[in-house]
Amino acid sequence: MKPIKISTEYIELQMLLKMESIISSGGQAKYFLADNEVYVNGELEQRRGRKLYPNDKVKVLDQEFIIEK
Repeated sequence: MKPIKISTEYIELQMLLKMESIISSGGQAKYFLADNEVYVNGELEQRRGRKLYPNDKVKVLDQEFIIEK
């Protein structure tokens, strides 16, 4: 599980996807989420603006991330 360090209260799911080069722009997030399963804390998530807080776990394309402060 790869830690993702944030300096703000939260980041949005689309920013995580962009930071990890899973998508190349925020505009692609909507289409990516429609075509791929993304789980946040074990629940299927399709909102690109989903706020991710410290200790949230994200699973996408056989990769796992944990949000850390």
